[in-house]
Amino acid sequence: MHVSGLIVFIIIGGVAGWLAALIMKGRGLGIGLNIVVGIIGAFIGGWILGLAGFHAVHIVGQVISATIGAVVLLYLARLLR
Repeated sequence: MHVSGLIVFIIIGGVAGWLAALIMKGRGLGIGLNIVVGIIGAFIGGWILGLAGFHAVHIVGQVISATIGAVVLLYLARLLR
């Protein structure tokens, strides 16, 4: 992965984590935690949507997929608390 790809991956993770935090909590978690939640959410969302037969190709689809995964992650974290 090139540096530019890594930067895009981090930006998508940050946006997805921020959106998921807004959906689940009503406010952001902070830039660092948003990025971490979004990146983990990207893997979860890709796996879930892959099982359903969907694959995110464009950046909008990747943000949606990562946001779905991040919402699932935050939901599971809330259940464990």
